Amino acid sequence: MAEGIKIATIGGGSSYTPELVEGFIKRYDELPVRELWLVDIPEGQEKLNIITALAKRMVEKAGVPMEIHATLNRREAIEGAAFVTTQLRVGQLEARIKDERIPFAHGLYGQETNGAGGLFKGLRTIPVIMDICKDIEELSPGAWLINFTNPAGMVTEAIRRYAHFERIIGLCNVPIGMHKAIAEKLGRPMEEVDVTFGGLNHMVYATSVKVDGKEVIGDVLKQWTDQSVNNIAKFPWNTDFLEALGVLPCSYHRYYYMTKEYVEKEFEKYREHNVRAEQVKKLETELFELYKDPDLCEKPKLLERRGGAYYSDAACNLISSIYNDKHDIQVVNTVNHGAIDNFADDEVVEVSCVITKDGPKPVRVGALPKAVNGLVQQIKSFEITGGHAAVTGDRKEALLALMINPLVMSQTAAVAVLDELLEAHKEYLPQFFKDENKDA
Repeated sequence: MAEGIKIATIGGGSSYTPELVEGFIKRYDELPVRELWLVDIPEGQEKLNIITALAKRMVEKAGVPMEIHATLNRREAIEGAAFVTTQLRVGQLEARIKDERIPFAHGLYGQETNGAGGLFKGLRTIPVIMDICKDIEELSPGAWLINFTNPAGMVTEAIRRYAHFERIIGLCNVPIGMHKAIAEKLGRPMEEVDVTFGGLNHMVYATSVKVDGKEVIGDVLKQWTDQSVNNIAKFPWNTDFLEALGVLPCSYHRYYYMTKEYVEKEFEKYREHNVRAEQVKKLETELFELYKDPDLCEKPKLLERRGGAYYSDAACNLISSIYNDKHDIQVVNTVNHGAIDNFADDEVVEVSCVITKDGPKPVRVGALPKAVNGLVQQIKSFEITGGHAAVTGDRKEALLALMINPLVMSQTAAVAVLDELLEAHKEYLPQFFKDENKDA
């Protein structure tokens, strides 16, 4: 291509893709995406076709010269790409349903990115992302990999640690959602509110909120009781607890600080066959019926209920800032490099960064409060151990990861859930069945 850039999106048949397309269209003047390649697997062919047709209608309506390509050939899409984005789900939604329902059957909380469900999503995902990294190194060595696939922290940690692939940035929409909520509570536009974030993926804290150079986090802590993303029930935070904590927790912290409440509430949904994954399956069916409409030329409002609000803002802002060397501040998953005192320099954290053409440069956060350090260390050890289990196929390591996760809390349940989820996902976890496969 003479002008513009090529972007490859792995998992292009995802219901989130219209968000991404909308984001690229909005930013076309500063981010000239001339070719967007949507990649999927044969099982996702029908959804890929529907999404591709919608994307083409969106681009045509917008009048931008962006070519939309659909392919099942990942290497064809990656070759010559400046950016590769990953939003894949190994095993599709049926796998997510198992990740959530099997732990519940043993009294454990079932959630897609936390606890047992999060571990197994990581075990299935990490080997696939490692293969994508090999393709990038061979076919487009200068490309950046922007990973939105959960568990984003564990995936980014494993890729940096075991694939030694440095051009990966993990991304989540939680911090940008928090930033918007903080600005709304203060009655100021986002750009006038400086928020510093530090922690881990789905365990990030806002450590500082400044307006006109003045620290105002105390004012926000008093108003933070009901803040939550769409897909997490809004059990209110206790204001005394928040003020004592001194930093703003994200929605996902509720699973750790209010485990009993969430287990009880979600067990009702489990019994009704209405866990989040089952809700999402119904919602996706509705979305794809909308997407099929030949008169639909824009992202439908219903997509906001999918849980990916601000995804396009996060992903497209990041890509544009790297492309344009903007040096603005965004929150991503990257190597710590001394930004947060609680973590080793080479560990992956979710942190505010200056975004440059050479990638993210973490902003100095200092030490997270002693009150949160135990929890973040536990989750970091879970991420590292889970990543190692994914790469080695070591069942003992997988059990260790489960046992150190604070949402598991039971040796008996951990062993049973490990065995059942390994069997349930056997097709996608060949690394755990090497001896069996050898005999066959």
